[in-house]
Amino acid sequence: MKRSRGFKNKTRRLLRHKKATTITERMKIFKVGDAVVIKINSSIAKGCPHPRYYGVFGRISEERGRAYVVDVNDKNKKKQIISAREHLILSKSPS
Repeated sequence: MKRSRGFKNKTRRLLRHKKATTITERMKIFKVGDAVVIKINSSIAKGCPHPRYYGVFGRISEERGRAYVVDVNDKNKKKQIISAREHLILSKSPS
């Protein structure tokens, strides 16, 4: 039988740390142009970006419902990642 290669393939170690989600994490508000880092919260499956983009730096380009559209660079290509606010953190670097 061929092994499955699903959405969360090879991510068990990366996403194993579950933590309780607070109200403030669910109510985070970002502005267009904010610098963010994609950091997947494994206790929330909804609105989760692909694990390939874990730790990637990007900028908020628009708000879509409860989620945000983040512009990221994938090598030389610009991509747009749609992610829920629980999976984004503000970047500490000024760039």
